[in-house]
Amino acid sequence: MANAVKIPTDMLPEDGRFGSGPSKIRPEQVAALDAGATTLLGTSHRQTPVRQLVGSIREGLESFFKVPDGYEIALGNGGASCFWEIACACLITRQAAFGAYGSFSSKFAASASKAPFLEEPVVFKGEPGTYRLPELTEYADAYCWAHNETSTGVAAPVRRVEGSAEQGAITLIDGTSAAGALPVDVSQTDAYYFSPQKAFGSDGGLWVAVLSPAAIERAARVEANVNLPGVSRWVPPFLSLTSALENSRKDQTLNTPAVATLIMMENQVRWLNDNGGMEWSTARCSKSASLLYTWAERSEYARPFVTDPAARSHSVVTIDLDDAISASAVVQALRENGIVDTSGYRKLGRNQLRIGVFPSVEPSDVVALTQCIDYVVERLQH
Repeated sequence: MANAVKIPTDMLPEDGRFGSGPSKIRPEQVAALDAGATTLLGTSHRQTPVRQLVGSIREGLESFFKVPDGYEIALGNGGASCFWEIACACLITRQAAFGAYGSFSSKFAASASKAPFLEEPVVFKGEPGTYRLPELTEYADAYCWAHNETSTGVAAPVRRVEGSAEQGAITLIDGTSAAGALPVDVSQTDAYYFSPQKAFGSDGGLWVAVLSPAAIERAARVEANVNLPGVSRWVPPFLSLTSALENSRKDQTLNTPAVATLIMMENQVRWLNDNGGMEWSTARCSKSASLLYTWAERSEYARPFVTDPAARSHSVVTIDLDDAISASAVVQALRENGIVDTSGYRKLGRNQLRIGVFPSVEPSDVVALTQCIDYVVERLQH
C-alpha cells in the first residue's frame, strides 16, 4: 500500500497484544499447555489430575480475593453471559434492579426482562462514559451492575445498595473485565462473577463466581421452589447454580470443560498470587492505565473518553481521537505493524481507541504503544 506506515522496529512494543478480551496470554501459560500435553490435555475432567487443576484454581482465587468465611468459588461452562441466565433462573426470585450504562451492563437487564417468570426489571440508565448504580427499589430482591463496563471503559463502585440488606436482597456484580485488574471487596457482593479471558489471561467459555452464603441459599430455595410464594419455575440442568456448586465442591464442572482454558487460568492465578496478589495486579494495571490517560491528556489530538477521572477504568482504557484523525486508519496501521486489537467497541460508534491493560501487559509496552500511535498519526496527517 502506497500510504502504509512502517514503524521502526526499535519503537515497537515487545508484545503487541492490547485486546480487551480475549487478552494477552503470557508465553509461560502456553508453556504450561505444552507441559500438560500428555498428562492433562485430552484426559477426563473427572479424574484426579484435572480435578487437582480445578482445585488449585479455586484455592488460588480464594487467596486472591481474600474470600470471606462461608463464601465459595464455583465455576461452570458457558462464560459470564451464561451466568446472566443462571442468575435469572436461580438467583432473582421476583424482580431485579439494574444499573445499565453500556452494552454489557444492559444485556443482563435484557435477559431479566425476557424471563417469563420474572417481573419487569427496574433499570437505572446511565449515559455511555458514565456509570449509574441501581437505587433502592421497593420489591427488588436482587441488585445488579457491572464492576467494569468493557464497552466504554467505565469502572463503577462495588458496594451494597443502602437498605438492600434489610430487604433481604442480594447483590450480583459482573466482574468480567474487572476481576484481577481492579480492587474489589467481595464481601460487598453475593455473586461476583467473571470469565477468564481478560485479566486471567485464558480463553473464554468458562464462568467463575464468588458466591456468598445468601446466594447459595437463594439458589437452593429457588431451585427447590421452597418458601417462595408465587415462584414456580423449571430450571434447566445446564443453568442450575446448585448443580454447578455441587460439582465445584468436587473440583469439577457439570459438563466437559476446555481443559486448555483451565491450564492457562491456573498458571495465571499462581503468577498473580506469587507476585503479590490483588494488590500487585491492580497496582500494575493502574500504572499502565495512568500512562495512557496522562498521554491522552497531554496530546493535541487525543483525550480520555471518560471525563470523570474517578470513573476511568484501569483495565480497559478508551481514548477519543479528533474527527480529523481516523481511528480506524490508526488501528489498521498499528495492526500492519503487529500491534493488534486497539479498536473501539463497534456498537458505541465513536472515533476511538480501546486498549486493554490487564496484568499480563507490560507497562513498558504501554509506553511504546503511545509512541507508536504518535508516530502513525503524524504520518497519516501528511
